[in-house]
Amino acid sequence: MASSSLLLLSSDSGLPSAMEEDGEYRNWAELPPELTSSILHRLGAIEMLENAQKVCRSWRRVCKDPSIWRKIDMHYLGAMYYDLEIMCRHAIDRSQGGLVEIDVWEFGTDELLNYIADSSSNLRKLKLAMCYPLTDEGFTEAVVKLPLLEDLELSYCSLSGESLKVLGKSCPNLKTLKVNSKGCRQPQNETNDNALAIAETMPRLCHLQLFGNGLSDTGLNAILDNCPNLEHLDLRQCFNVKLVGDLEKRCFERIKVVRRPHDSTHDYPYDATVIDIGSSEDDDYPYGFSDIDLMSDDDYDDYYDISGASERSDFDQFDYYDDLLF
Repeated sequence: MASSSLLLLSSDSGLPSAMEEDGEYRNWAELPPELTSSILHRLGAIEMLENAQKVCRSWRRVCKDPSIWRKIDMHYLGAMYYDLEIMCRHAIDRSQGGLVEIDVWEFGTDELLNYIADSSSNLRKLKLAMCYPLTDEGFTEAVVKLPLLEDLELSYCSLSGESLKVLGKSCPNLKTLKVNSKGCRQPQNETNDNALAIAETMPRLCHLQLFGNGLSDTGLNAILDNCPNLEHLDLRQCFNVKLVGDLEKRCFERIKVVRRPHDSTHDYPYDATVIDIGSSEDDDYPYGFSDIDLMSDDDYDDYYDISGASERSDFDQFDYYDDLLF
């Protein structure tokens, strides 16, 4: 049976220690580098940059190893104390071109996405969640530089069907696509642009999630006609799809896993509240958007004051700790 351990701080050095069942202490700073790397890799990029690398010299060395930055998770749930764009750029730089997977939540911009694409041509997996400043122009400029991309999530990013066409043509190896939106019950509001773009340019898709999309049976049939490798299809809260009769039979005969429009959302990682057009509780924000979503580009820049962020990206605030630890 593996022994349990308790993480403590050594009173002599202030460094992390582990107390084994036999009562002996082992300094975590003395762990083999590969074991330390395995432990620290379970942290997100923010925790490594702001906390772990400041603990001791050995942890600092591991945190500067490019291999630990092959996957970067920039998901920050706390108060916005940090300049996340600068921090993200620094993490990308540390990968030295070896980045293969990155998650960016909320603060993604055209400039940052293109910085990722310019620095990481071997990127295989990209998640952009609630990156409201992202534009069609910035997105298409970036994806043409990511020909090896296999897995993309675009959750609550307002991008057009034309952008998805550029994506499909530029990333021929794309096998997983998630384009998630706010579920909305609005009669006569069918929008098949995304579905038709996917059908036209992404024949190799195996996994497709269109949560809250406005596609209709027409768009779904186009996808089924042109994406023969589909194994998983998520249509939850796609209320314009009438999954009955021949269309239902076709879906379930062709695809291993199908999530219906009214299926449970218990495993969905975002807010799954449905917007019912015309209900009194949604009068303030009839389409499920907040004041920030309805701002003009100029108002948005003033609200977040992100101007000049890219100009400061060369400033390496994190290497300050080199002077303290070495």
